[in-house]
Amino acid sequence: MRLIGLAVVLAVVLGLVPLVALAQPAPRIYRIGVLGPTPVVPSNDEAFKQGLAQFGYTEGQNLVIEYRHAEGSRLSEYAGDLVRLNVDVIYARGPAAVRAARDATHTVPVVAIDLESDPVAVGFARGLAQPGGNITGVFLDLPELGGKQLQLLKEIIPRLSQVVVLGDPILNASQFRATESAAHALAIDIQRREVKSANDFSKALDAARESRARAVLILSSPLVYSQRAKIGALVIEKRIPAVSMFTEFVEAGGLMAYGPSIREASQRCGAYVGRILQGAKPGEMPIERPQTFELAVNLKTAKALGLTIPPSVLGRADQVIE
Repeated sequence: MRLIGLAVVLAVVLGLVPLVALAQPAPRIYRIGVLGPTPVVPSNDEAFKQGLAQFGYTEGQNLVIEYRHAEGSRLSEYAGDLVRLNVDVIYARGPAAVRAARDATHTVPVVAIDLESDPVAVGFARGLAQPGGNITGVFLDLPELGGKQLQLLKEIIPRLSQVVVLGDPILNASQFRATESAAHALAIDIQRREVKSANDFSKALDAARESRARAVLILSSPLVYSQRAKIGALVIEKRIPAVSMFTEFVEAGGLMAYGPSIREASQRCGAYVGRILQGAKPGEMPIERPQTFELAVNLKTAKALGLTIPPSVLGRADQVIE
């Protein structure tokens, strides 16, 4: 009788196993919105996903990524679309995307990569250590970067006395001021040339040649990053030594670049998103600065321009294109 009773109990328990399994909730699928003015560069997108993977989130398994890119008012429309899709986090690439996300929501967490804005001055956060709202991420408010780029140009062209600086009059206002201050200390005359659209670069570079400027410094912006291949081709065509913040500009033909690693910053943003998905609050996550700065030099371009890169510069270069 005891054996029969045991058999009945086992039968009942085994019969309930499928029901228990069916009662388990399905793994949650998280949804991230990626918002920016241009398509994501594949290498930066891969770095972003690597940051997510550090916290156990993989696209196609427990994660869906919604990509949206546009300029102007459509960027705001897409920010609103992402909020209506009920995304868990918005990853905003560039100042315009951060503004659009901020205007679209005060509740959905926003992780930003913005290499032009002071997040406190423009109202994205109340402080760097404690942002206080729904926005955090990686910001680079380092207008002094132009001074470092001028110093590097001076090492390559010792008699450099005149440089044309290209930038957006509003977005790059603080960079313009800091670069002019650094130029004064280096006895370099600065000429401003405004660039607001992709069509402005050719005209600005023609003006630089006509003024007999010895070099061009291109301030950072999402427009410059998205147009780096076009700008690289133009500076080669017009035979003008040019420096930018983005190493990808050198890969496209520019002479030199000094600035933060976009890939590393993208990975840090992915890690921030992963932490938020695990429960961290963006208002309590300190805003970070890029941690790695890279110097890149294109020796092929230098040779075409009749320039010799001194060992003092080559010895510090993280990337040399031959």
